[in-house]
Amino acid sequence: MAKKNAKNPTTAEDFRAKSSDELGDQLAKLKKEQFNLRFQKANGQLENTGRVRSLRKEIARLETVMTEKRASASAKA
Repeated sequence: MAKKNAKNPTTAEDFRAKSSDELGDQLAKLKKEQFNLRFQKANGQLENTGRVRSLRKEIARLETVMTEKRASASAKA
């Protein structure tokens, strides 16, 4: 099992344990944070530049799990 740390706060396994509604809420939260970081960067106020990259990867990880769940749901139907 992967360890949680500052570089990888949420793993794909953590996302797989959540329901589709929870994943949707989490995605909205991450997208909002990404939006805010984009504004901070434009204004020159961004302090943690690495967070932009890690957030982008976390969003991709979440969307991958959501796609997996949709595919498995359609395969069962």
